[in-house]
Amino acid sequence: MKILNIILFICCVWSLHAQPAPAPAQSEAIAIVGATAHLGNGEVIANSLITFTDGKLTNVSDASRIRLNRNDYGKVIEATGKHVYPGFIAANTQLGLIEINAVRATRDAQEIGYMNPHMRAIIAYSTDSKVIPTIRTNGILMAQIRPGGGRIDGQSTIVQFDAWNWEDAAYKMDEGIYLDYPSMFRWSWRTRTLDKNKDYNKQVQEVEDYFREAQAYAKNNQLSSKNLKFDAMKGLFDGSKKLYVDVNMAKSISEAILLFKKFNITPVIVGGSESWMITDLLKKYKVPVILSRTHDLPNHEDSNIDQPYKTPSQLEDAGVTWCLMHDDSPENIRNLPFQAAQAVGFGLEKEAALSAISLNVAKILGIDKTTGSLEVGKDATLFISTGDALDIRGNNVENAFIQGREIDLNNKQKELYEKFKKKYENNKK
Repeated sequence: MKILNIILFICCVWSLHAQPAPAPAQSEAIAIVGATAHLGNGEVIANSLITFTDGKLTNVSDASRIRLNRNDYGKVIEATGKHVYPGFIAANTQLGLIEINAVRATRDAQEIGYMNPHMRAIIAYSTDSKVIPTIRTNGILMAQIRPGGGRIDGQSTIVQFDAWNWEDAAYKMDEGIYLDYPSMFRWSWRTRTLDKNKDYNKQVQEVEDYFREAQAYAKNNQLSSKNLKFDAMKGLFDGSKKLYVDVNMAKSISEAILLFKKFNITPVIVGGSESWMITDLLKKYKVPVILSRTHDLPNHEDSNIDQPYKTPSQLEDAGVTWCLMHDDSPENIRNLPFQAAQAVGFGLEKEAALSAISLNVAKILGIDKTTGSLEVGKDATLFISTGDALDIRGNNVENAFIQGREIDLNNKQKELYEKFKKKYENNKK
């Protein structure tokens, strides 16, 4: 009873903070002048002029080459000495599905069952999550929301973080299906060791058989009734949906690539901690990688301790399309830009690290034509930071826009900071 009361108290206190309301649509042309613009595609403009109207970028250029007519803009932001970035995108997250990991009632990220391709993560997505505003504060303005639980977890959706409900939040609905590829080893809680998975080959065969049935269903034009599970997988065979495969070991990654090649499916590898070992294969079949966070330990005891930090530069140098994710509790996803920066100290170029959480993510998720970089015609989803947004000391987001709408950057953590700051200031008097 005491534990239940504590949980209820935590939930009540957590819910006291009012969620910032979604911003109104952009009503006037906006110009940002003088900032160092990091375009997300590797280019940097030291003294930039960025303008946007009706949620779309209308100009991204060198301010010294253009005379700005301020009367043409309802708002002009002087940003000399500051930095402008495309909104960062978090791939492979459960934001809005899990609020407090320790409280079961706030977790809605998985369904019962083993093969659940018809399950849609977006249905459970909560725009009222108190975590989301804390993520936006560090420049992360979009995310891919994925389910979990079974062998085939279900369908993921890309959302933007300024919406009243999940219908408004959806940027690209049900764009992919997540599959947890069988692991060659299992963790034994009894012995506290990794044991060989004796059912590995059987489980891989189950996956292949399931895909064969789904492919046969997709080709059948004379169905008497609809199978919801197989119907959800049709998009994998006609290319309208992506297949995201959670797998880390080099041997299993290779097997997964060759397995899905039988179905003319190019998977996206998720995790891929040993992907650096098979870059030739990844490049040959044009397989992209959503890479695990850098701040982690290597898979094996005899691996280099700094391997997770080196993997990004190894994939980049090999010409593999990759991006970075922060596969941890949702509240820690705010550290995504700092994870990207950690790879810079191990051979990755600074702007390549930026692309790993902006344009590269958009390319892998299939939304790069409209977002992911600061280019004319794309969405005005961007932010202004007083310093280097990849540096924890410089990441100070002053203004942020999602499709041209200027969002409220307040959150529960900021309110608590201001509250207790006043407390200790008063104690000094």
